[in-house]
Amino acid sequence: MSSLVAVGAQWGDEGKGKVVDSLALSADLVVRFQGGNNAGHTLIVDGEKTVLHLVPSGILQPGTVNLIGPGVVVDPRVFVKELDEIVAKGVLDDPARLRLSGRAHVILDWHVALDKARDEARRERAIGTTGRGIGPAYEDKVARRGIRVADLLDPGILREVLERTAVEKNFELTQVHGWKPIDVEALFDDLVALGKRLEPYVDHTGRILDRALRAGKNVLFEGAQGTFLDIDHGTYPYVTSSNCVAGAVCTGAGVGPTRIDQVLGITKAYTTRVGGGPFPTEDGGEGGRWLAEKGNEFGATTGRPRRCGWLDMVVLREAAIVNGFTSLAINKLDILSGLSEIPVARAWRIDGKLVEDFPMTLQEVERAEPVDEALPGWSEDVTAVRAYEDLPDNARRYIERVESWVDVPVEVISIGPGRDETIYRRELFGR
Repeated sequence: MSSLVAVGAQWGDEGKGKVVDSLALSADLVVRFQGGNNAGHTLIVDGEKTVLHLVPSGILQPGTVNLIGPGVVVDPRVFVKELDEIVAKGVLDDPARLRLSGRAHVILDWHVALDKARDEARRERAIGTTGRGIGPAYEDKVARRGIRVADLLDPGILREVLERTAVEKNFELTQVHGWKPIDVEALFDDLVALGKRLEPYVDHTGRILDRALRAGKNVLFEGAQGTFLDIDHGTYPYVTSSNCVAGAVCTGAGVGPTRIDQVLGITKAYTTRVGGGPFPTEDGGEGGRWLAEKGNEFGATTGRPRRCGWLDMVVLREAAIVNGFTSLAINKLDILSGLSEIPVARAWRIDGKLVEDFPMTLQEVERAEPVDEALPGWSEDVTAVRAYEDLPDNARRYIERVESWVDVPVEVISIGPGRDETIYRRELFGR
């Protein structure tokens, strides 16, 4: 048996989907444990692009069982749309390969409306939410007034909870934000129909996971977003509404911490961020534009252009501490080809003081200035390289410098978007 957690080490968009898709070749189960359809995992297999928002990235590997755990919030319309797409592509031919926890909470129409209305009201202090209703859905979950997937299969319970909750939600939409109210009867009818579509996939995913682990199966846990979007450990309040770090696997999937063997941190060879919030190594000049254009840096979920900057060791070291990384994966190394020098922030300077540890407050992060070390670049195209020793000397020096700063081995290196454009330095999760 081997279990591995793959999580983002930055502000999301690190390329987790590609890494999970590759590792899933050796997995029996792939499990989503947090977040919602604010995640967007882009996979390119045989030149064909697939973007998944709720369905785990392991679905493209034949034979894998893919679980959506109780820690995820699910928009049933998005889930059904993804189902239709992957069935049409011939990817999903058996409902047993995709199981949805009946305990997962549901994103409703008023969650989406309130998400957008509240962010508009914040104006210049807008968080930059995806507007998918994720935060309001988690809010209702914690307040013990949410609706769960299993409730969609029981119209009597569903109607009662909808009618009770609608009074408060429509009051806020109409009286506070000036938005139109949600038609509760129409919503009820839609949810009953959606429940019937979901029913073949609804299951007790925790039991499936436990049986698999007891049987010695390989289990891959797929994180969404990234460490610094974590509600507790990120750059609060510019964060998502769930826990994105490796420890969230235990509650979000329903598994004990003693069942986790490895934690893989996933980072880009540089840094990007979508939405508001501090970003100390952001490059608002020519370098950032170059990264954005060459790296095609647009959000998979929203299409928004990503803010771009250079690799940040303060960020990566903190992520390694919080998640307990046993190894690192570095994506998009190929994007750096052609640079004569590559700046990397080895520390920050805050109010004149050199800082190597991630500070406690948002205000300190906002005042941070990167202390860069310029590493020599390389001109060679690395997309055809399949062995670490065949990388250009300076590309290997770049990798090894990151290892020395973070004190975590880099075991996976992506040098292109395709499934096969990946270098494994040692066997990892059966690879």
